[in-house]
Amino acid sequence: MEFSVSMKKNHEFRRLYDKGKSVATPSLVIYFRRTNRDFNQIGITVSTKIGNAVCRNRVRRRIREIYRLNESSLQKGLDIVVVARMKSRYVSYAELEKDYLFACSRLGILSGAPKSGGKS
Repeated sequence: MEFSVSMKKNHEFRRLYDKGKSVATPSLVIYFRRTNRDFNQIGITVSTKIGNAVCRNRVRRRIREIYRLNESSLQKGLDIVVVARMKSRYVSYAELEKDYLFACSRLGILSGAPKSGGKS
């Protein structure tokens, strides 16, 4: 991820849940907060309710790839947490990407045209 750092600390996630803005779609919830840094910080959360480790990691990899492909279209200086919902396990990659881009546009954090990596 060219412009981003992974979020790892529990207090960073909690700060976003408490003070960040959020948008929910059927398969994802995205929280974000603006910072004064010139890079983004991304965190991905997948609950054990979604399934076993194989299922959770598959969802996590899909979300990370969607973020990576659309990273250049995001504004800089954001803390972002993407929470996978139960439906994210069953939807296609294209549907997950559509939900992600819809949520980002609703939050107003897109700065340019997204580069879609999925097939239409």
